[in-house]
Amino acid sequence: MTPRILIIAGSDSGGGAGIQADIKTVTMLGGHAMTAITAITAQNTLGVQAVMPVPTEMVIAQIDSCIADIGVDAIKIGMLGSAATAQAVADRLAALDVPIIFDPVMIATSGSMLADADTIAAFGRLMDLASVVTPNIPELAALGGEAAVLAHGCHLVAKGGHGEGHYIVDRLISPAGPLRELNGKRIDTTSTHGTGCTFASALACGLGQGLAVSDAFVRAVRFVRIALLSAPDLGNGHGPMGHHLGVSPFDELEGDA
Repeated sequence: MTPRILIIAGSDSGGGAGIQADIKTVTMLGGHAMTAITAITAQNTLGVQAVMPVPTEMVIAQIDSCIADIGVDAIKIGMLGSAATAQAVADRLAALDVPIIFDPVMIATSGSMLADADTIAAFGRLMDLASVVTPNIPELAALGGEAAVLAHGCHLVAKGGHGEGHYIVDRLISPAGPLRELNGKRIDTTSTHGTGCTFASALACGLGQGLAVSDAFVRAVRFVRIALLSAPDLGNGHGPMGHHLGVSPFDELEGDA
């Protein structure tokens, strides 16, 4: 069966991150992507020029429309647009029994803020529901660190892309302790826009396909690395990745542990 992946996130007009990256990722990995768009952004590789949140009731209507007819095997949550939407999404998803991947989007690759303080404060309810939370290093710090996230009963992927050095360490941690660690050579590229969205959607697709969380984690990390290596070098800032260039997400990459 084709896994049905519901993506709750914002739109990126430049096509590098957000809903656009999510759809590309899920499609490349063999899933069917459905969307509940939470915000419309005007952005490109240089930054975010404007943000317009979608009304909360419309976000929930999109979720209900997809679930009522097509159904859902996994959910990915990204940019939420407002605290009211974050709370309403938590209310709506509480009754579901499917894997939920929560990517706590706060800051775009360009440095633009994508979540205000009230929205970030509402993230706790979503972490309570999540199967896996996937923050980058600054986001993890804003959430209170590893122990604070794991206290919600979810798995944590502590991503290392924002760290220093020639190697990136990505760690999968369960509430009971570490599960898996991957070490990869840092890829020398500025085409990093959408890495977090891509990883979270790849992870959601894997869980929707029935993969164990450790296997889905490994495949998601590999898919991101392939997309970075395949980036088409577009724009004048942090360019989009190369999700679509036909490289198999199952190929081995030199430097992966």
